[in-house]
Amino acid sequence: MRNVTGPTSRVVIVGAGLGGLSCALHLAAAGRQVTVVERESVPGGRAGRLSVQGYEFDTGPTVLTMPSLIEEPLAAVGEKLSDWLELSPLDPAYRAYYPDGSTLDVRTDTVAMAAEISRVCGPREADGYIRFVDFAKKLWELERDHFIGRNLDTPLDLVNLNLLKLLGMGGFRRLHPKIASFFRDPRTQRIFSFQAMYAGLAPHDALAIYAVIAYLDSVAGVYFPKGGMHAVPKALAGAAEKHGVTFRYDTTVTRVEVSNGRATGVITADGERIPADVVVLNPDLPIATRDLLPPRRQRNLRYSPSCVVLHIGSKQAYGQIAHHNIHFGTHWKRTFDEVIRDGHLMSDPSLLVTNPTHTDPAAAPEGRQTYYVLAPTPNLADGPMNWRGDLADRYAASLVRTLEKRGYVGFGDGIEVQRVITPADWADQGMAAGTPFAAAHTFGQTGPFRPSNLHPVYPNVVFTGSGTQPGVGVPMVLISGKLAAGRIVGGHA
Repeated sequence: MRNVTGPTSRVVIVGAGLGGLSCALHLAAAGRQVTVVERESVPGGRAGRLSVQGYEFDTGPTVLTMPSLIEEPLAAVGEKLSDWLELSPLDPAYRAYYPDGSTLDVRTDTVAMAAEISRVCGPREADGYIRFVDFAKKLWELERDHFIGRNLDTPLDLVNLNLLKLLGMGGFRRLHPKIASFFRDPRTQRIFSFQAMYAGLAPHDALAIYAVIAYLDSVAGVYFPKGGMHAVPKALAGAAEKHGVTFRYDTTVTRVEVSNGRATGVITADGERIPADVVVLNPDLPIATRDLLPPRRQRNLRYSPSCVVLHIGSKQAYGQIAHHNIHFGTHWKRTFDEVIRDGHLMSDPSLLVTNPTHTDPAAAPEGRQTYYVLAPTPNLADGPMNWRGDLADRYAASLVRTLEKRGYVGFGDGIEVQRVITPADWADQGMAAGTPFAAAHTFGQTGPFRPSNLHPVYPNVVFTGSGTQPGVGVPMVLISGKLAAGRIVGGHA
């Protein structure tokens, strides 16, 4: 495995996102002197916080799975997860709403979920679910240890007995036919394959190895941290600070200083030089490469779809909804084709609606509710729409009308606070192609084919975050921090 060469005592991490924080904790555990430089006044990166008139919104991911992956960097410095975070399991993990009027609660308990599927879709589908859980669990265990949790330099790193096992399980077939081998009902097929969108692909195009995302979401369990998702980076940063990591907030890095083919430090917007033996870059990898390092030709990447998010503070409550709600449109394959292939907005949108006050009333003034509405959209490379005009407000209004048609009676009238986040806003925050979901997980951008976390020219510049290995999503980003630290301390973080 390729590792950082030369001295590694002083490490500067640019960005206090989840990847940077995970990396900082693993490096602190390995005895490195770590400084984290963050442009915002708080940690979190994409997992930020927006406060408006007493309403509290998570600005990034809202779904938390695999808390053991938060536990790992904390345990590296001898800390317990329970001392830093209060996590509540969500039951149901999701409530799914279908165009025919039926609903399906996604339960983490396998027996309860089998009963729910049998109630809604019949006993044959429940049998398929039991088989799927067995398949997905084995798939995760195989990928976690041998593919996702390892630094990969070349395709040859994959060639072992476990690759044959993965092939034998059908991991390199397409996701949709693999899911269809367990489920015949379109409703169950959707709930166990829609997650492919977050990997940047339609279920018909994604590899079956991405069934692990459905496993993490729908089988391993979904949790809510008290104080919202932003409580996770706050906890990691607090533990890191306790164990000697220095944080420099409200400090923007403008470039990495390079001399004789190596990074020697970072330069801030105020002209300050912070020396370093190793520099870890947590911003979106293509943007970090473009803006912070000397110019060089970049690889052309295919990007995941983006999304529009509505942060809504409301006086309207809905007793029939869960914490996380998925509203599927009538058309399935067409929705993916519109967003990914054609670069159009969904004509019949499928939406995620999260209601944090369902679990944490403190996220809003007394008697009020917060809603997070996510609608997949084309990224700025595939669908160059003018989000800086009135499109943002027009599309937000159309999403509100869609929700009203789908049972959220009086939703528009209840709005007291609204913030609309579009692909243009994601781009302004430093995300390539205006998407928070980074490079798509095509075969050619997965595993050893994904941009490496070790710079190809500068041997002491390391990347972490969703743009590098292993990829997109909170679990993967936390693992990316450990992998980045492994490059610095010689494979063992």
